[in-house]
Amino acid sequence: MTTEERLDRIEHVTAGIAEERRKDHEEDRQLWRDTQRQINELSARTLQMGDELRYAIDRLAEESRAAHKRFDAADRRLEERIADMVSAIGQLTARMGVPPQPPQ
Repeated sequence: MTTEERLDRIEHVTAGIAEERRKDHEEDRQLWRDTQRQINELSARTLQMGDELRYAIDRLAEESRAAHKRFDAADRRLEERIADMVSAIGQLTARMGVPPQPPQ
């Protein structure tokens, strides 16, 4: 093989290596773009889920406060009914002449 043929062969191999590196570089850039896109999509979904979760927690807290008010009102009404019944029983026993019994 002559020197000229050897130089042609080296140029051919070098050109092949350079083309391979260019293809690898472009492939790496595409992978990087895809990764960045996926990261951006994931970030957007995470923010959306955070907003939805915050809304759900706020709604649940409001429902809990409303239920607490209803239960408090029902509890007060029940206490009043019990007090009225105890009073009525006391009045009934007084009219019937039954002496009150001490608590045991």
